[in-house]
Amino acid sequence: MSDLEGLYRELIMDHSRDPYGKGDPTGLAHTHHELNPSCGDEITLGVTLDDAGAIDTLAWDGQGCSISMASASVMSELLEHADRETAFARIGEFREMLRSRGAVEPTEALGDAAAFQGVAKYVMRIKCAMLGWVALEACLKESQAA
Repeated sequence: MSDLEGLYRELIMDHSRDPYGKGDPTGLAHTHHELNPSCGDEITLGVTLDDAGAIDTLAWDGQGCSISMASASVMSELLEHADRETAFARIGEFREMLRSRGAVEPTEALGDAAAFQGVAKYVMRIKCAMLGWVALEACLKESQAA
């Protein structure tokens, strides 16, 4: 294992043990529940946006593997207070990185989310890593329709 892979593994484990943004999302304006039926991971994510359309509050709760929980944590930290356009762009970049099976290098804009690049090699784990990101995407789309 390379030094970078070791650092990434440690980052994922740290976020899994002490997740950022984990809290009760039920009182927030837009909520969405995602379930990965292949492994049982699940997450409920909620957001409130400010008048300019930026994420004001983001909270999530869930249970699952270290990859799904750490990914939601990293996403929460990365996209805290991001505007809708930026959040959609990061979600798209993260999805592209994971679906590429390692062919697409993460952009600097993904920050610590680059740690999940190795997940791209394991098709069954991609859904785990995407769970929180898909829930946020659904919340943001709902907020646009409101």
